[in-house]
Order: sequence, then C-alpha cells, then structure tokens
Amino acid sequence: MDTLAALGPAALFMISMTITPGPNNMMLTASGANYGYRRTLPHLLGIMGGCFVLFTAVALGLGLVFERFPMVQTALRVVGSLYLLYLAWGIATAPPPSFGDTEGRPLSFWQAAAFQFANPKAWVMGLTLMASFLPEGGNTVINALLLAGVSELIAFPCISLWAGFGMAIGRWLKGPRAWRAFNGTMGALTAGCVVFILG
Repeated sequence: MDTLAALGPAALFMISMTITPGPNNMMLTASGANYGYRRTLPHLLGIMGGCFVLFTAVALGLGLVFERFPMVQTALRVVGSLYLLYLAWGIATAPPPSFGDTEGRPLSFWQAAAFQFANPKAWVMGLTLMASFLPEGGNTVINALLLAGVSELIAFPCISLWAGFGMAIGRWLKGPRAWRAFNGTMGALTAGCVVFILG
C-alpha cells in the first residue's frame, strides 16, 4: 500500500524532471529532426532501459558509493561531461539528413542506455526518486523495481515529446544551410549542459 501511495508523487516528480531540458532531451530533439521518430525509438528506449537499471541499482545500494567515496561522483561528472561534449560535437557537425539513405545513425539502444550511467542528471533523478519515494516497508527489491518501472512509463511520453518536437522542426528546415544551423545549435545546447553538470 505504501508503494502505491508513493507512485502519485513520484509520477509528478518524473514528469517535472523528464519534460524539462537536459542532455537526453537535446539529443532526442536533434535525432528526431535528423532521423525521424521511428529511427530515434531505439535511442528513446535505451534512455528508459538505462534509467530503469540505474534507478533500481541506486535503490539497492549503489547510491551509497557516492556518500562513501565523493571522488567517484567527481569522476562521473568529468567522464559524463567529456562524453557529452563528444556527442555534442557529433550533433553539431552532422551533415544534413538524406532520408533516402541510411548512412547517418542515431544512438543505438545500448549506446543510449550506457550513457545514462555517465549522465549526472540521470543520477540526480535516481538518487532523489529513491530517497524520496521508495517505501521503507515491504520488499525493497520489488518496491524498487515497481517504482523504477512506473517512473520510466511516465517518462516515455515526456521524452517522446522532444523527439516529436525535433521531427516537427525537421519538416520546416529547407536546404543544407538551415540544417547546418540547426545541428550546430543543437550541438551547442547539448554541450551547454556541461555547464550545469560541472557547476
């Protein structure tokens, strides 16, 4: 019963965290514009899968590593920031899409899932979610799986909006110059997330 009571507030928390800008949503917007929603879907599902595993692991004790070894958190921020800059460069320098070929590739399921472990916003979400809404009573594993699972179901339409937003933008972009400007802007915004990560 405690778990069910926590799901409502947890859902509101997840909506506020996943519908707002962040590294994942910037990349989904760029991917939606360049590749369309269908080809972006593995990226989107990878975010959900990675966060599900991360959130569950946090609930089962991985979060204690940060408390006992603060340098781990610092290292994670640095590694996450460097990887994010690498992804941002890829977005910024991507050529205009050619919808007749498949040379350009969005992030795969596994790439997107792995990125969550280097994504400080995902860690903040997981730590806050489990610290605030995981019931103290009952089976911890079941409660963690249920809370993480429902959280990702809530997240799906929120992050889908960003991919859909990118797809809508892509329909309005005409010519290589407009595409280069868009990709450059999205790359810069993605790189800009590093300021908040290291700040």
